[in-house]
Amino acid sequence: MDAGILESLKKESEALGFHNFGVTKVPLELRRDYYNQWIKEGKHGTMAWMENNNERRLNPEHLMPEAKSILVFAMNYYQEDPNRNFRIAKYALGKDYHSVIYKRLKKICRFLKENYQSDQKPYVDTGPVLEKPIAEAAGLGWQGKSTILVEKKRGTWSFLGTIVTTLDLPASKEGKDYCGTCTRCIDCCPTKAITAPYKLDASKCISYLTIEHKGSIPHEFREAIGDRVFGCDECLDVCPWNKWAKITEESQFEARRLPDLKTILNWDEEDFKSNLVASPIKRVKLNGLKRNVALVIGNIGNKDDLPALEALANCGDDVLQEQAEWSIQAIKSRECSSFG
Repeated sequence: MDAGILESLKKESEALGFHNFGVTKVPLELRRDYYNQWIKEGKHGTMAWMENNNERRLNPEHLMPEAKSILVFAMNYYQEDPNRNFRIAKYALGKDYHSVIYKRLKKICRFLKENYQSDQKPYVDTGPVLEKPIAEAAGLGWQGKSTILVEKKRGTWSFLGTIVTTLDLPASKEGKDYCGTCTRCIDCCPTKAITAPYKLDASKCISYLTIEHKGSIPHEFREAIGDRVFGCDECLDVCPWNKWAKITEESQFEARRLPDLKTILNWDEEDFKSNLVASPIKRVKLNGLKRNVALVIGNIGNKDDLPALEALANCGDDVLQEQAEWSIQAIKSRECSSFG
């Protein structure tokens, strides 16, 4: 019976675009002491939600009554970066993966309910679920030194979705760590956010700084952010296991067209909404995006960008004004140096 369910799940998930899935039993060990210490030391920055619901986050058997197993599914999102002078993390190039994957997990839940008289709850960053260590426990791969999940035949480019179920299924073989002596992800991090193997100070991470962090971006990280408008793929890009990476077949993840940075800097709310329909970038809101764009222009722009920055410096928002003034000075200093 168990083998039949697993084979049916494999076929169902592949038909929905998932390339891998595994099973882990509950309860399971999730480095509770490490997580609690990580929170205590403030390594999560201002992400206060990571302090909440930890009874369920660290004990996933509490996510639903009579939970017996957790199913984990992986969907490839890899693609080449678009040819433009700024970067957006690959996961955010197309449609928001939360809605894409959640709808498909719901279909799997209905399939299990109808065929195996079971109860399920799906999660895609939508609840207190530590997806990466759970995926490792379910045998999809291992949590690498960057803390990103690495799949042996796929690399680092997978979205994860989980389903907590009352089905009592056999566990997959736990993932084995193949990082070896490699430290590429640690060595390449622009802000030194990976403080040691398997340890991340999220408060220094460019993804955190450009997405989760509100207000002004600390000065010590601004130049290191470089041309990254939203998120960072540096530690993913350098992973040697990405030699196995394949271009995603999911059309909804295909990169959307975006205008140049000066145009984005002049967007109003209507422009923001119409250009970023169903995009993860909407999470930072218009002023958050303008803050990031102004910073990037400060790092890579030239004198032709100064009028757009000067207009932003008079917009009436303190954070945008300060960032615009910093970027104006950065460009002027660079221009002077080039003629010095």
